[in-house]
Amino acid sequence: MTWSAHIVTLFPEMFPGPLQYSLAGRGLREGIWSLTTTQIRDFATDKRRTVDDTCYGHQAGMILKPNVVHAALSSAVKAFPESRVLHMSPRGRPFSQKLAHEFSDSCGLIILCSRYEGVDDRVIELWREERGLEEISVGDYVLSGGEVAAITVLDACVRLLPNIVHSEESLALESFELDLLEFPQYTKPYDWQGRVVPEILLSGDHKKIAAWQKDEAERVTQVRRPDLWRAYLDKKKGA
Repeated sequence: MTWSAHIVTLFPEMFPGPLQYSLAGRGLREGIWSLTTTQIRDFATDKRRTVDDTCYGHQAGMILKPNVVHAALSSAVKAFPESRVLHMSPRGRPFSQKLAHEFSDSCGLIILCSRYEGVDDRVIELWREERGLEEISVGDYVLSGGEVAAITVLDACVRLLPNIVHSEESLALESFELDLLEFPQYTKPYDWQGRVVPEILLSGDHKKIAAWQKDEAERVTQVRRPDLWRAYLDKKKGA
């Protein structure tokens, strides 16, 4: 079955964007996954195709109208009834490799990308209650809209689909898969600007190499991501 991604957006021309290249692009061309869009503006009800209005409470900026967003989401869900529904939002659940696996194991995703100051919260509440909408964040910062965040989520999910990355071993050793950052890696030439490849990697002793890689992954994680290191230690204690 083809894994489907459907984007509800005011800027469908932003897709597939970078997803048309490299591994994701090959998978798209080979039919391993599909990408379609819904233009939110198509569901506006007035001649000017208005999709937003001013905020109650005298807050600056414009908010996407609930009736327009609801109609656009309803159309998408009608076409993809089994897909999980996401809304890209800085107040959402932090995106992670674990979530990428969850999403890639599903039938597909419908992703709402808001703009301006966001979406009328009533439509988010309704879809959370009735359809299990999940708000997802890709980081503690503000983007101009949800499209770039959606591309990030899709790229992380698509590369986990069968036949996208041909080496399962390569996937298993990547950062976050083992709750650690990835260990350093090297290629030819052996000596570059006086910096040489660690001798252990030339030894041919796979057991020693694996031990070195694990030690390096732990060292890098401890130095660069103390939060991940603490979580890793806690998980080891609870094992």
